[in-house]
Amino acid sequence: TGGRGAGSITAAKFLQRFIKDDMPWIHLDIAGTALLKTGSTLAPKGATGWGVMALDRLIRDLQET
Repeated sequence: TGGRGAGSITAAKFLQRFIKDDMPWIHLDIAGTALLKTGSTLAPKGATGWGVMALDRLIRDLQET
């Protein structure tokens, strides 16, 4: 990647090369929230599952339209 500050856009531009021009798409950069190195009273150590519920809701909403 292009460094910490450019990692998200670098990844998005790389992925864009494989998407057809007329295909809508998004790149969700969740790397910073994906894992907790230490646990807390709010969340245990490990994978957070950040965004899974929101993505599930989006897919369900899109299926209804």
